[in-house]
Amino acid sequence: MDAALLDPDPALLDAAAVVERLRTDPQAGLTAAEAGRRLVAVGANDIATVPPTPAWRKLLAQFHSPLIYLLLAALIASLAVWVVEGAGGWPVDAVVIAVILVLNALLGYAQETRAERAVGALARMAATSATVIRDGAPRTVPASEVVPGDVLLLDEGDAVAADARLLSAAGLEVSEAALTGLSEPVLKDARTLTESAALGDRADMVFKGTAVTTGAGRAVVTATGMATQTGQIAGLVRTADHEPTPLQREVARASRLLGIAVLVIAVVVIATIVGVFGIHNAQDAVTAVLLGVSLAVAAVPEGLPAIMSVVLALGMRRMAGQNAVVKELSSAETLGSASVVCSGKTGTLTTGEMTIVRVVTPLGAVTVTGAGHRPEGRLERGGAALDEGGDLWCQAALVLAAGAASAGDAAVELQDGRWTVRGDPVGAAFLVARRKLGGGLPPDPAGATTGDPDEVLGRSTRVRAGDRLGPLDESALAAIRADAERLALDALHAVAVAYRVDGDLVYLGMVGITDPPRPEAAAAIAEARRAGVRVVMITGDHPRAAARVARQLGIEDAESAVSGAQLAALDDEQLRETVRLHSQYTQIDPAGKQRIIDALHADHEIVAVTGEGINDAPALKSADIGIAMGRSGTEVAREAANMILADDNFATIVQAIREGRGIFANIKKSLRYLLSSNMGEIFTVFFGVVLAGAVGLSQGDTVALPLLATQILWINLLTDGAPALALGVDPQTEEVMSQPPRAASDRVIDGRMWNNIVVIGAAVAAATLVTIHLYAPDGPLPSSVDTARTAGFTVLVIAQLINTVNARSETRSAFHRFFANRWLWAAIGLSALLQVAVVQLPVLNAAFTTTPLSASQWLVCFAVASTVLWVSEIRKLVLRRWAADRRGRRSRPQESKSV
Repeated sequence: MDAALLDPDPALLDAAAVVERLRTDPQAGLTAAEAGRRLVAVGANDIATVPPTPAWRKLLAQFHSPLIYLLLAALIASLAVWVVEGAGGWPVDAVVIAVILVLNALLGYAQETRAERAVGALARMAATSATVIRDGAPRTVPASEVVPGDVLLLDEGDAVAADARLLSAAGLEVSEAALTGLSEPVLKDARTLTESAALGDRADMVFKGTAVTTGAGRAVVTATGMATQTGQIAGLVRTADHEPTPLQREVARASRLLGIAVLVIAVVVIATIVGVFGIHNAQDAVTAVLLGVSLAVAAVPEGLPAIMSVVLALGMRRMAGQNAVVKELSSAETLGSASVVCSGKTGTLTTGEMTIVRVVTPLGAVTVTGAGHRPEGRLERGGAALDEGGDLWCQAALVLAAGAASAGDAAVELQDGRWTVRGDPVGAAFLVARRKLGGGLPPDPAGATTGDPDEVLGRSTRVRAGDRLGPLDESALAAIRADAERLALDALHAVAVAYRVDGDLVYLGMVGITDPPRPEAAAAIAEARRAGVRVVMITGDHPRAAARVARQLGIEDAESAVSGAQLAALDDEQLRETVRLHSQYTQIDPAGKQRIIDALHADHEIVAVTGEGINDAPALKSADIGIAMGRSGTEVAREAANMILADDNFATIVQAIREGRGIFANIKKSLRYLLSSNMGEIFTVFFGVVLAGAVGLSQGDTVALPLLATQILWINLLTDGAPALALGVDPQTEEVMSQPPRAASDRVIDGRMWNNIVVIGAAVAAATLVTIHLYAPDGPLPSSVDTARTAGFTVLVIAQLINTVNARSETRSAFHRFFANRWLWAAIGLSALLQVAVVQLPVLNAAFTTTPLSASQWLVCFAVASTVLWVSEIRKLVLRRWAADRRGRRSRPQESKSV
């Protein structure tokens, strides 16, 4: 039925023709029975959402990762080793890997389910109802039950439930920002359009998802659900898939690299053992294969998936506590890599609350302090409080009183600790401004009116200045129009105020209204700039209004905005150059916003985008991370986004960037520690075999291995567990917001990290092999091979535990904030106690082929293991000096040039 109305556009049809096509009655509406039949025929008036993922599928999705596949391979290899060794006891390493996999999946499932509930709660808060005429009488029904042919009754504060053709309108203004992006309400008129027009210019139509700000009207529903303009946009959004996040792409790449490395390690170690020792019997072959496979399993950072999930989950919880609801674990880190944040203006950078900031009367201009709907402020002139009771104060107070008297049904109420507005936002602004003046106010003038200055002046015949009434002559009109022009130049919306005296309309003055910036937004933008994140403001508003906000917030090139018309004239290459230079875009439609995002992506930027309207949904979907508004956002925008701001506040985005960077930094710390420690094990076995004679492991025809398979698996269990996880919750430092965002091409495991992995791995291996040599039968402190191997095994564990402190920073000293992470010290202490038990307890000596060490031997082990700390400190000192030298070399040419 409603599909027939799409051609021609109902906006171009006479209202009577629309009513006839829909077989309805403009006065009596539909009958309840007919409405029920149509509801069955066309379906509920809902925007179709993505069907909820079944719990079992959501749980299985947690295993869909290259790193998880690598761990599954390690699990199979561990089981194979256990079977080859005789399947005695429990396959400890395989069990540990299996537990990690299961816990990781459960943790990811729980956190994403929690986020879904939070998003669902926001959607339920946005549920609406509608007033329709059924069986000749008004009736309030759920918006989902509205059908084509229903006659809607529209009043101030109503949400428009469906697309509808106006039958009548009385001062009806509708906020269509959610659909078109234009912040100013649109004046509606039931007269038929004479030609096709853009959505924002279809004055005889109202659309689903918009809101009535003032006036009243009656309209016949032409489309519901997915047939509405909102539904059509939502349908387009649902067809697009999210790209993997930067972290997901990097982990996949690192996992493939590690998979290749594991195979190479296994082959090289087995080949080395065979080449050095030779294979004399089947047991030799089994020993070589077991050691090679065990070392390969040890090279896999099996704790990394659990660490990533825990770090991301904790980050999600912290973000939720700060009003940022992240829908998926992987998205929690993405904001940390954002290089550009494209933000709307109204309600995100600004309060979204119309506020009177200036009163201009024939006696002069005064400032009204205080922002938003909170009734706190005063009248000032020149920065000083205006004397209460003076002529100028009284005139300004009279203007505000008259404006409040004409506010109609507007109301400002305190609900749940937050000031909220019902009805006309301009009328509410007058109510708030009048309350700011406290007691001693003049009575509300009779017959007060407000409106556009030209309209009010056209009907006024006199002007009031203090206690004097005078004629509104050409001189007075010129002065008033100059006042209006000054307000316009300051990007303030001018509203004139007048009242009636003896049948004449007397002009009192005018007010300047603005949507003020959020108090915390300027500081947040400054912090973003310090972190190397560019803030780009994209708005549908007028350039003057946007420039005023940009100046107040410190957005770059505030005076150099690009308009929608200028943007449309640029080709793709010109646009790429433009987005590099400009950070403010005004009068931008959804297509223009999408072009800006595409140009930023083409320039290899990682882009975060905010949005609240239906028209924002495509941009939210295509961004690296889409951020929807929780309070003012539409359901379509929330579904398209990765993250939802429960407080609609830009400062929350910057805090989320901080959290995201902290998450990535901690994941990188854990990876740095795990891989450098595992490299130490690989180097120990490889060089211990190749240099067996020099180390003291070769006695005649007998050659002992530096580590046994069981000892390698124990090290893997001990050091890949609690210490690595504790690094994942290392407290954030200011360092995370003093560095530029990483480029899209940057690697998680970059050249500097590989250097660290090799240097620290070599230091760990050297310390281990030196200790084995010390206690070898022909070494400086001769003992048995088992004692030498036990001492080396112990040094390897202690060195790796020391390495956790090294891994907290790539360049800062390990002694910086040495005890900041109490969880790390608890993990180190627990792991050290377990190693003491393995070495000193007879029952574990047999299981791990260890022998007890004396107190002096323990002291030697600690002393030798500590060399890893000093090697790392020297390396970091060199890196810091090298970085300082580079900064100095870059600054010297500039200094000499300036001289």
